[in-house]
Amino acid sequence: MNWKKQYKNLLFLIGIFLVAYFLPIGNNVFKNAIIDALELVRWYAREHVLLCLIPAFFIAGVISVFISKGAVLKYLGAKAKKWVSYLVASVSGSILAVCSCTVLPLFAGIYTQGAGLGPAVAFLYSGPAINILAIILTARILGPQLGIARAVGAIIFSIVVGLIMHFLYREEEKERAEANMHIPDSDKKLPTGKTALHFIALLGILIFATWGGGSDGSSFWNFIHTYKWYLTGFFSLILSFTMVKLLKIEVKKVIIGIFLVLVTAFLTPSPLLPFAVGIIVLGYLTSTQEGLAEEWFDASYDFALQILPLLGAGVLIAGFLLGLPGEEGGIIPSRWIASLVGGNSILANFFAAISGAFMYFATLTEVPIVQGLLAKGMGDGPALALLLAGPAVSLPNMLVIRSVLGTKKTISYVIIVVILSTFSGFLYGLI
Repeated sequence: MNWKKQYKNLLFLIGIFLVAYFLPIGNNVFKNAIIDALELVRWYAREHVLLCLIPAFFIAGVISVFISKGAVLKYLGAKAKKWVSYLVASVSGSILAVCSCTVLPLFAGIYTQGAGLGPAVAFLYSGPAINILAIILTARILGPQLGIARAVGAIIFSIVVGLIMHFLYREEEKERAEANMHIPDSDKKLPTGKTALHFIALLGILIFATWGGGSDGSSFWNFIHTYKWYLTGFFSLILSFTMVKLLKIEVKKVIIGIFLVLVTAFLTPSPLLPFAVGIIVLGYLTSTQEGLAEEWFDASYDFALQILPLLGAGVLIAGFLLGLPGEEGGIIPSRWIASLVGGNSILANFFAAISGAFMYFATLTEVPIVQGLLAKGMGDGPALALLLAGPAVSLPNMLVIRSVLGTKKTISYVIIVVILSTFSGFLYGLI
């Protein structure tokens, strides 16, 4: 008998028993924290899974199945010029107005297709951090100085974080590059134009379905927000076209699917229901069509199966600890955080960065949260530290990154982001 293993199991059971025995059920803060955790999970399911994550899973499937591994290696692999790979990674990540969780399937897609660790991490950071909408909103609400500092810091960070990660794990990356050395630049015979159109259609659906309004009624962003579902519908029609031409799905089936979506749209005032029907139709048509369509569905499903359980657990824990974004709640009161981030000390900036790294921020929600903390006495330096660390990293995000990169690389990534955010905030506070 392996007594060492048995003792570990026994200690684990004793730990579970003690936690269960001493659960503070009668404590109102504890009960409210549980409610906050469940509310955050419900809110995340309603606001992000359908509109953000599912389109992101399908895009990740496109990257995995439609885009050749050789093409990814050409621009993001070890053979690519460094300035090209990091430029492509940062620019392609920044066009997505997504949160730290929605970018994960896309990151997993390009990394598993052979992208180098550095460019893949640059993409991972740039997606939620270099968010044009969020930077404009930051400048309008928190001031142009903080908006500019956030934009400059995030752009530099995406490249610096990637370069540091590549340097730390250069030996592993060298072995990985050697394994991919003999893969040709194009190892998949697919029509380039139709494939690009298919990818653009999915990207358009993701961007416009999740588009938020501006801070005033006359802004360009709010104008786009008014017509976001028309634009989403336009890109959905393009997707329908590519499903016929690229995936060889029968025109009759696609037309029936479009008809079901339109009927649902006319019968309900909420755009979410027709969007959900569209997702169901897309899933059905791709899963029942042999060949490329079925490969795409299987790849997207595999990403969902890998990522969703970890995200759910992370969101639940984040809600229990910190409550809903922008609201008082969770087991850790926000006033404690506000009291620790006043002034511009290294400790205040570090606490802001580490708090932001574990908190979950939906797209654009970090701005009103920081606005509230500034009103409670938060320093400008810690505010920037939180804005640089918070949107790019979160507890749910960490759990998924660990499943892709492993524990060691994930810890390294989080530490680098926190340290850079801390010192950037401190330097900004001195100016």
